[in-house]
Amino acid sequence: MINIFPFKGLLPLQETAKSVAAPPYDVMTRKEAEILAENNPNSFLRVSRSELELPAEVDPYSNQVYDRALDNFNNLQDKGVLVFDSIPSFYVYSLTMNGRVQSGLVAAASVDDYDSNRIKKHELTRKDKEDDRTRHIIKIRSHTGPVFLACKPDKKITEIINTSMSKDPCLCVDADDGIRHKIWRVAEDQSEIIKSIFHQISALYIADGHHRAKSAGRTRETLQQDNSNHTGNEDYNRFLSVIFPADQLEILAYNRVVKDLNGLSEEQFLSGIEENFRIEKLDSVQSVDKKTFHMYLNHTWYCLRPKTSEIKGSIVEDLDVSILQNRILNPILGIDDPRTNKRIGFVGGIHGTKKLEQLVDNGESNIAFALHPVTINELMDVSDADMIMPPKSTWFEPKLRDGLVCHCF
Repeated sequence: MINIFPFKGLLPLQETAKSVAAPPYDVMTRKEAEILAENNPNSFLRVSRSELELPAEVDPYSNQVYDRALDNFNNLQDKGVLVFDSIPSFYVYSLTMNGRVQSGLVAAASVDDYDSNRIKKHELTRKDKEDDRTRHIIKIRSHTGPVFLACKPDKKITEIINTSMSKDPCLCVDADDGIRHKIWRVAEDQSEIIKSIFHQISALYIADGHHRAKSAGRTRETLQQDNSNHTGNEDYNRFLSVIFPADQLEILAYNRVVKDLNGLSEEQFLSGIEENFRIEKLDSVQSVDKKTFHMYLNHTWYCLRPKTSEIKGSIVEDLDVSILQNRILNPILGIDDPRTNKRIGFVGGIHGTKKLEQLVDNGESNIAFALHPVTINELMDVSDADMIMPPKSTWFEPKLRDGLVCHCF
C-alpha cells in the first residue's frame, strides 16, 4: 500500500516561472551554475546552489552557504515571486521534448514508504551528498527538488492525469533547452480518489533522485528526535515527488570515458579485449545494440560484440553496464570501483557520441565507451529483487526543473 498526500505547494507566478525554473542542482558544476544564474536574481539556483554567490574559496558545505540559501529562498517569497497555494493539492507535471510528452502526478510521498522499501531503490547513495541535501532541506524547511518516481502503468492514474490536463495549466515554461514544462492543479474532489488508487499499489520505483529521497529520510529522523510531540503526521514525514507511469519514460545510455589505458599500449589493450569480444572498425557511429558496445580510441570507432552468444548471470550481471565493467573496465583497465575510481568519468546519453569524441580528441580522456541504455523494465526488475545497479547506469531525459513546485514544512 502506497501513501501519497496533497500539499500546499509553493509555486512561482506564471510571469516569473521561467526566470525561477532551474535544472536539478546536481547536474552541473559550480561554474555552469554561475553562468546559468548570471543576471537573473530569481533563478532557483540561488537557493539550490547558493555557493555561486559566495567567493570561490568558501567551502561549499560551510554554514554560510546554507544561510545564504535560506536568505534567498525567503527573499523569493517576500518579493512575491514564489506564492503558497491556499489549499492542499495534487498537481500534474508534464514535460514535452522533441514532440514526446510524459506526464506525472506531483505528490508528497511518504518517508515511511521509503524506509520500508515500498519506494524501491536501485542505486547506493554517498554520505557526503546526503549530508549536503539534508542540511539544505532542514535549513530552508522545504523539499525544493522532486524525487522522480515511476509506477507500473495504471489506467485510473492516467485518466486523472489526462482529465487534469484538459484544462488550462497554471504554469507553462518553455526552457532555454527547448523543453516545455507545464503544471496543473488537480481538482480538489479528486484527492481522496487518488489516495485510494495508490493504496492499492504495492510499490513505486525511484528513477532519479536517490540522494534527495535518502536526505528526506534523514531529515525526518532529525526533526522527529527534536519534536517531543511527534505524531507521524507532520509534513516533514513526506517529501516532494513526481510519479510517472513507467510506460511514458525513456532512459538514455550513461556512457563511460577513461583517462588512460592502465599502462598498456594500444595493441596490448586491443589484444586483451579480443579474448572476450569480436572487434570491428566502424566507418561511422551507429546505434548501439543490446549486449554490444561502441568504443572510441585514437580517432577511431570500434564495435565490440561478445564472442559468447549468451551472457548469463544475475539480473544485475546481465546488464550491459555490468558486462562492460566486469569484462573490460575492471580486468583490463583497472577500474575496480567506478564509484570511487578517479580515472573514470560518466557522460549522459543526452550529450551524444560527439561529446565522447571531444573528450578523447582533446586529451581529457584516452578512451570512450557508448552503451545500449538500461530499460525501465530492467530497472524495476533490479529494484524488485532488492539489488543495486552499477553507479551511473541510467540517464533520464527530460529532467524535472527545480523551483516550479516546492513542498514546505
